[in-house]
Amino acid sequence: MSIRNPSPSLYNEDLAPAEERKWGAFSIFNVWTSDVHSLWGYYLAASLFLLCGSFVNFVIAIGIGSLVIFFLMSLVGNAGVRTGVPFPVLARASFGTFGANVPALVRAVVACFWYGAQTAAASGAIVALLIRNESLLAFHQNSHLLGHSTLEVICYAIVWALQLLIIQRGMETVRKFQDWAGPAVWIMMLILAVYLVAKSGTFSFGSEIPRDVLIEKTKDAGVPGEPGSIAALAAVAATWITYFAALYLNFCDFSRYATSEKALRKGNLWGLPINLLAFCLVAGVTTTAAFTVYGEVLLHPEQISAKFESWFLALLAALTFAVATLGINVVANFVSPAFDFANVFPRQINFKRGGYIAALIALVLYPFAPWETGAAHFVNFIGSTMGPIFGIMMVDYYLIRKSQLNVEALYHENGEFRFQNGWHGNAFIAFAVGALFSSILPTFTSILPDWWGTYGWFFGVAIGGAIYFVLRMGARRNPAFAS
Repeated sequence: MSIRNPSPSLYNEDLAPAEERKWGAFSIFNVWTSDVHSLWGYYLAASLFLLCGSFVNFVIAIGIGSLVIFFLMSLVGNAGVRTGVPFPVLARASFGTFGANVPALVRAVVACFWYGAQTAAASGAIVALLIRNESLLAFHQNSHLLGHSTLEVICYAIVWALQLLIIQRGMETVRKFQDWAGPAVWIMMLILAVYLVAKSGTFSFGSEIPRDVLIEKTKDAGVPGEPGSIAALAAVAATWITYFAALYLNFCDFSRYATSEKALRKGNLWGLPINLLAFCLVAGVTTTAAFTVYGEVLLHPEQISAKFESWFLALLAALTFAVATLGINVVANFVSPAFDFANVFPRQINFKRGGYIAALIALVLYPFAPWETGAAHFVNFIGSTMGPIFGIMMVDYYLIRKSQLNVEALYHENGEFRFQNGWHGNAFIAFAVGALFSSILPTFTSILPDWWGTYGWFFGVAIGGAIYFVLRMGARRNPAFAS
């Protein structure tokens, strides 16, 4: 749709409602193959596999988690199809025309962290290949820079720079890249699994890994209960759901280009519950077979490929994993901050400049490597900060507005979403209380029980959404208290 006389401080071509909609079910499906099929995705799936203790438990926990993910992505995805706007613009309906910059910046900062984590993982796959050479191994061990080996720094810088090339032509280039990158990773994952299963001579899901090894490997995961317990399975499902916390917010950045809700639903169905479960099962088979072959639990696929006797197979694995990680970085951690930073200063920052800012922040973060911690800890901490935002936005769109949104007013400073000078007080009260219980108290205090942090995102969604609903209903009944 065309926006009449938009406010310059709220509008540019990248933030405008999508007019060309070319993303069919296959492209939506590949949003998820690009997002999931990465080194971090494999690492998390393999880690959660150990916590489940058996094949049946793993299918149950990941299966339930994947169905919840499908439902939540459908909620925000449908909003994107119907309105055609990106996440920071949709957030204006609940947080206000200028207040939406706060959730946009929260999402952007999280994306920058993940951008660095995924770039480090991709460069790590290349390092694992290169140190098969004795000279490069010696260089890796003896030369250090910025808290890392010099070889790691060089590989990180190269991978970091390559990603900038993908976004030169905008979202259509992103679609074309992911349409071949996602399937390529699936092929490599299957080759990796078949190679190890053939080498091990067995095909199983975890029975070869002794229980004492499982307990030892999962003792610092931050998850209550021993592997296979009800508490552990619940934590596995929760962590898997929380892993997608960032994309629950900005999936509309992609779904707004979908040809229809039917195409979105079909792409989500194949890309989420079906694809997620299949990917996790391959990770489980590969982890088990690798233990049988090498006698140790290897959670990182680049660690497995580094042990291959075949240089060609190791090279193929390293390149595929690197491409996979470039795919997820572009999809999940480049597109979002590109729109988010553009939303803050639309006259000065467009899609490309916003992406460059995100990449620069990830580069600055590299010496500190805040992502070098347990997968569950890292995922739950950064995911929990976005729970209240998601709860507020979905309550506003579905429960308050009944899916009816004045899209044109989202681009006018003095329109329906001005609230108090562009800021919606009710939304920020709900966000503050939700964030208090989702991330601040469980992270920085011992007031709440140890298991609370595992479910922080869920508490954030529920508390933030509930408080927002109550405040909005109260404001409707008593306009004197509206804000």
